[in-house]
Amino acid sequence: MSAEELAVEPPAAARRLLGATLWSGPVAVRIVEVEAYGGDPAGPWHDPAAHSGRGRTPRNAVMFGPPGVLYVYFSYGMHTCVNVTSGPDGVASAVLIRAGEVIAGHETARARRPAARTDAGLAKGPGNLGSALGITLADYGTPLFDPDSPIRLELGPEITESAAVAVGPRVGVSLAADRPWRLWLTGSPAVSAYRRSPRAPKLERPA
Repeated sequence: MSAEELAVEPPAAARRLLGATLWSGPVAVRIVEVEAYGGDPAGPWHDPAAHSGRGRTPRNAVMFGPPGVLYVYFSYGMHTCVNVTSGPDGVASAVLIRAGEVIAGHETARARRPAARTDAGLAKGPGNLGSALGITLADYGTPLFDPDSPIRLELGPEITESAAVAVGPRVGVSLAADRPWRLWLTGSPAVSAYRRSPRAPKLERPA
C-alpha cells in the first residue's frame, strides 16, 4: 500500500480511505466517514468549497503537493480537522476525515474526549476525531506513509461492495453544497449526522 493509490480524483481517493487505519501514537481509528475536496480553477477538479478553491496560500500549500500528506487546520478556532492530501503532485485536492471508530488506545482517547458518552462517539465528527488522535497544527505536513512518522496511514482492502458505502452531500459547506462528495460506511455507529449549511442555496424542487 502506498500514497500513489491516492493520486486519483477526489471522490475515488475518499472511497479508498474508507476502512483505512489512521495511527497517532497509541491511538488508532478505522476511518468510517470522509469528504472529498478539489482545488483551484486551474486544476481539473475546481471546488469553490475547498480551502484551495481560490489558489495556493501558505495555509493550503500542502494540498498542492504529493498525496498521502497530513493537512491540518483549525475550525472555528477550537477544532483540529484532519485531512489527507490526494491527487497527483501539483494538483490540489484532499480528503477530510470526518469520523472513525477507535480500535486501539481507547484509554488515551477517552482521556482526551471525556465528554464522549460511548466509544462510538470518541471520534465521531472531524473535531472529535482530531482530539481523540491528539493531532495538532504542529503535525501539518506529516508524511503519512513514512514508517518513521508519528502519524501513519494504513490502507485496508479496497471496498468494492456498493451497499457498504453510502454517498451524499458534504456537511456544513455553503458553496457546492450539493456535490455528492461525502462518503461513509453504512451501519457504523461512529458516522456523524448530516447538517446542511443555512447559508447554502436552497435545493430546487421539481415542478
